[in-house]
Formats: sequence, C-alpha cells, structure tokens
Amino acid sequence: MNLKQKKMLIRIIIASLLLIGFHFVPMHGVIRFSAYMIPYIIIGYDIIRKAYRGIINCRPFDESLLMAVATLGAVALALYQESHGLAGDYVEAIAVMLFYQTGEFFQNIAVAKSRKNISELMDIRPDWANIEVNGEIKKVNPNEVKVGDIIIVSAGEKVPLDGIVVEGTSSLNTSALTGESIPRSVSVDDEIISGSINLSGLLKVKVVKTFGESTVSRILELVENAGSKKSKSENFISKFARVYTPFVVYSAMALAILPPLAEIVFLNMPAEWNVWIYRALTFLVISCPCALVVSIPLSFFAGLGGASKAGILIKGSNYLETLSKVKTVVFDKTGTLTKGIFEVNAVHHNRIEEEKLIEYTALAESASSHPIALSLRKAYDKKIDMTRVKDIQEISGNGIVAKIDGMEVIAGNGKIMRKFGIEPIECHSAGTIIHVAIDKNYMGHIVISDVIKPESESTIKSLKKIGIKNIIMLTGDLKKSAQFVAEKLKIDKYYCELLPDEKLEKVEELIDGKNILAFVGDGINDAPVLTRADIGIAMGAMGSDAAIEAADVVLMDDNPLKITSAIKISQKCLRIVKQNIWFALGVKFICLILGAVGIVNMWLAVFADVGVMIICIMNAFRALFVKQCYKY
Repeated sequence: MNLKQKKMLIRIIIASLLLIGFHFVPMHGVIRFSAYMIPYIIIGYDIIRKAYRGIINCRPFDESLLMAVATLGAVALALYQESHGLAGDYVEAIAVMLFYQTGEFFQNIAVAKSRKNISELMDIRPDWANIEVNGEIKKVNPNEVKVGDIIIVSAGEKVPLDGIVVEGTSSLNTSALTGESIPRSVSVDDEIISGSINLSGLLKVKVVKTFGESTVSRILELVENAGSKKSKSENFISKFARVYTPFVVYSAMALAILPPLAEIVFLNMPAEWNVWIYRALTFLVISCPCALVVSIPLSFFAGLGGASKAGILIKGSNYLETLSKVKTVVFDKTGTLTKGIFEVNAVHHNRIEEEKLIEYTALAESASSHPIALSLRKAYDKKIDMTRVKDIQEISGNGIVAKIDGMEVIAGNGKIMRKFGIEPIECHSAGTIIHVAIDKNYMGHIVISDVIKPESESTIKSLKKIGIKNIIMLTGDLKKSAQFVAEKLKIDKYYCELLPDEKLEKVEELIDGKNILAFVGDGINDAPVLTRADIGIAMGAMGSDAAIEAADVVLMDDNPLKITSAIKISQKCLRIVKQNIWFALGVKFICLILGAVGIVNMWLAVFADVGVMIICIMNAFRALFVKQCYKY
C-alpha cells in the first residue's frame, strides 16, 4: 500500500467514525451543519476539487461532477429543512461520498497491486554469463557479451544468451519459454535460446545475438509493453456521468430560469422565482443518483466477493465487466488443459509383460533425475533394488544403457536403438516414446505423455453451452501432442510450436476489436499474452508468479471449469447492474416529471430516492451468491 492509499484509508476511517459519532450527539442549526460538514469535507474534498477543475478546464461532465451534484443536492435539501425549523439530514451526502471513495480505494489497490513489478517476477532473466577468454572462464554481465563470443553453461544454469552449441550435449528445460513440458535434447550445431535451463551436461555456446536482442529480453519487453496496448473497459459511472450529469444540471437550470422568464414575457405576470427555484432544487434532489452511485459499485464488489468465494480472483470491476462480454477463449495447453506432469499411459509392441518392461526400464533409469525417469519409477511403484543394477551409462540426449540381472538393457529414443543396431518400431501416439531393448533384442516401447485434466473436456463443452463462439489452443508443444489434445477436447483451432513472441503475435491477430478475447495460461511464457489479451486468466495454484501477476483473473485451484463459472458470475453481475439502472432511472424519470410540475415535494423526492437506493442495494447483494460450474 503506497502513501496515497494509506492517506485515503485514514480519511475513510476518520469520516466514518465522525459520521457515527455525530449521529448520537444532539446538535441543531449552524453547529449541526458545521459538524457534519467536517466528515463531508474530509472524505469528499478531492471529488469537489476534481469537479471544479473539470468545470474550469471545460470538461465538467464526469463522475466527479456527478458525485458533487448528488451530495451537494442532499446538503441543499438538508439546509432547506433547517431553514424551516426541521432537523436537516446531512447523513445521505456523507454516506454516498463515503461509499464511493471506499469502492474506489479497494478497486485501485487491486489493480495497482496486480500490475506492480511484473518484470521483477520474471525469473528467466540471467544474472551473469560465463565467457571463455584465452582458455579461462570469466563471469560477466550478459550485456557485455558480444556476438561470436563463446559462453560456458554448466548443468543447472540458465542459458544467458541465444546461441549455437559448439561443444557438448545436454537436455534443456524450455518450459518457462515455450510451455513445452518435455525437456529438449541439444548437441553440437543445435540452436538454443536464452532463458532455458541446462539440465545435465556442460555446453559451450557461440553467441549469435546480443542480450538486448535475445529471447529472454524480448519476453521481458513484451510483458512491460503489452499492457499499454490493452483495451480497458470503461468504468460505467464515467460513461453514465457524461450523459446523465449534463442532462440533470441543464434541466435544473432550465427549470429555475425558463418558466419565470416565460411568465414575464408571455403571460405578463410577475415571475414566481421562489416557486421555480424550489422546484429546480427538488428536481436536483430527485435526480440525485444515490441508488446508482451506491448500488452499481456495490453490485460489482458483490460480484467480486461472490467470485472470490468460488475460488476466482477478479482484480477489478472493469475486468468483471469485460469478462461478461467474452466471445473468444484462447487456451495454453501445458498446465492449463493438461496437468503439466509426465505419466506412463501406454505400452506398445511389447514382447514381454507390460509390468516387466516398465520394471526393467525403471531400474535402468534408477540413477537419473530426469522427469522421464521419475515418471517411469512412479509407474513401477516399487522400491528400486539397486543391487540388480550395474554399469549404468547415460548417453546424453539419447538414453540409458545398464546391466540389469546380468542382461544389457537399452532404454531411450530411436537414435540410441539405431546406434546399437536395433531397429525401433515407430509410434504414432503423442508424447515421449521410450524404446526398450534387452540383449540387443527389441522389446517394445513405452509412451509417456502429459495428462489431460479430467475437467478440461467439460470446460470446453460448458463454454460452448454459454455462447463462447471460438475456442482456440496455443502451445509451444510439438504438433503431434497439440493435435491429440485438440481432437480429444474438440477444440475449434490450435496453433503449435510457438515461442512467447509468436503466441503474442497470434493473439494480436485473433483480437478483432469486435469479440472480447480471454487468454488462459499458467507459465512465465504466458505472461506477455495474459497482459495483452482483453482478459488474462491465470491458473493460481500451480501457475508461475509472473502469470498470476500479469493476469486479470486468477483461478485459485487450477480447475478450468472455473472459467465458465467466472464468465457466468460476471454475466449475472452485469444483469443485476442493468436491472438497478433501469429500475432507478425509471423511478427517477417519473418523479422528475412529477417534481417539475410541482406534484412531488422534497420529502417525497427524498423518500423515493432512499427507497430506490435500498431496493437497488438489496438487489446488488444477490451478486454475492453464485452457482459454480462443476459438471455439464
């Protein structure tokens, strides 16, 4: 919370305490007026100042003037009552201003906090680069490395700059950049990108791009700049004020001036200025949009609260409003529609029992910390007896050779099979294929792949059911994996093998200015797209900090069905807002006509205003109660 927000919180607390305290202290006349003006000025001086500046700068018709008209109208009514020997009610003016400022306070905190320091959370930024100079290793700032320099990347380190491998073999974790959950094998002459993590062997890399032009720098720049292109949904109060406020102000002025002039000019009668000014004041009080000013923010806050109870964090009412209009939903694959973890899901062409094939493969991989090895040991689900395993030899990027129970077991990709003169049987399934041979005899292959979340299929069906026109998947995964998931879930379109900047370009192509687009993702690589989309939705339980901070909506338990719930909650909230608008304006319109002709006096005007406000507030609270979508 910054200093400005702290000051506003103090103002809200002091004004609230004074308002409550004065209610129990008997006061009359000027003393009562002066006392109640203290909390009014404390909580509302900046709004009055903004309204004044708007008038001075010839831009008067905004929410500040709307609030000024509303509250000063209530003060004028209270003064009129005081002048007739009655106790003027100043509470309404202070309460409306207090509600408004409290709402603005919480909304500003949510938005400011969600957008703060996104780039600091991007842990793909390398802190140093190891450069080889005259046969010696020197640690330098990545900005100091030039194109053509040779950098050294040890196991566990981030690749600091884009380059080409000139020596060594290894596996790279590129999930932070591409979303690809399967580590990528690299060897001499392969290109590698900055931000990847070297998992195993030592690599010597020839730099092909400076740090400023590298992949990691482009991602950071995308996150920092994409928000400026984002189309924000205007606050309803601002839009409403530009139409309603000038109508009210000019109508009240016309009612106070034109009829008396007409009496003088056309009827040749003395002008009854006091009657028409009273009616104009009544008109102004009737027009006081308390019901709208209070119930509309309250409807949004109730909707935000209801969504929070459902495990959906929406970071502001403007995002709630935009979410209700979504017509295109774009999904990331890994960690969003899938679990982002490896599992053994099939054994093909096996010449021994499945359990035995998995057992030998798990024993061969027993010394590896690779995610593939972990998934094999999990599938074996028994204690590894290391006394059965000897002479483990890891061939980086290809597989494992080991002696198990005296037999030579080879497990890995097609390259390692061919290296030992064994012809593997190709597999058409999506995922990582582990071929297995025992004593040079091919024994079959194991399919390891990411697992589709059980809720994903219901999510796609439910989104189509509530009227989402286009459902699209973007992923850094290979075509075979992407195609399998898209066909399984019946997704309309998919685009695969995309880097973060390519994802962003694709989303910008899909944003047509007509249909609101929501992007759903969970990784660091998704942060630029989450920032750029009309609405960014992040998985909160397993998602990266960068994705959560960049997003406008966070699903706290990673259940994609919550996307449907979030959209339905926003639609319900907007329906309630529209109900309150039409009801409040309908009653106002009738009372304005009756007030203009002198049928409704100020007492009835206040009664109608307060009554409408209470009804609208009660209706707004319905947004707190939401029905979640768990199955269809």
